[in-house]
Amino acid sequence: MASRQIRLMIVDDHAMVRKGMRAFLGEFEDIHVIGEAANGWKAVELVKELKPDVVLLDLFMPGMDGIETIQRLLAVQPELGIVILTAFAREEKVVEAVQAGALGYVVKDAQPEELVQSIRLVSTGTPAISPAIAWKILHAGRDESEKIRRQMELSEREAEVLRLLTKGKTDQEIASQLVLSDVTIRTHVNRILSKLGLHNRVQAALYCVRSGMVSLEETYDVNQAYS
Repeated sequence: MASRQIRLMIVDDHAMVRKGMRAFLGEFEDIHVIGEAANGWKAVELVKELKPDVVLLDLFMPGMDGIETIQRLLAVQPELGIVILTAFAREEKVVEAVQAGALGYVVKDAQPEELVQSIRLVSTGTPAISPAIAWKILHAGRDESEKIRRQMELSEREAEVLRLLTKGKTDQEIASQLVLSDVTIRTHVNRILSKLGLHNRVQAALYCVRSGMVSLEETYDVNQAYS
């Protein structure tokens, strides 16, 4: 996962946080910080210009907040990976961030290795949500009959792809295991999201756990750095 360089942008309204993150992440050869923004408006402008792979985003900023920033960033660059870095993990904000399209969510008092692992995972399109935060989203709830109905709409192959995705497998790993191409896997994932009425892979993975297709314990391997 560390074989390619990840183009990263930092968005935080505190200059010291941006400086600290840049200095820390500069220690990793596979992560290259290409820009900084102090607010959501500037972040949108820079994403248009710099085309980063991942944006490290503070959820609570003056002016345009993190949720609206996520939505506007993804409107500009739909394949952008967004990792939320915040001092708070309030359940409603976690859910809102995931619903808006964030793929990763890390609290600022987490271990540094957790942040780096999240950036690397998200850069490959893999969700990076720690078990503790996953529980917050799981407990947000959803109508059980609707979940079951949607699950039945998935083909056997789509369900298999969803289970592997939830266990933390990348598109390449799923393709290798199922003897399919990366493009075919991405097509399956897009169909899964469409059928389930979801917006991103984090939501798909959490749906998979909520519906009982995969146990939460089976997802721990992807988050082992968080344990």
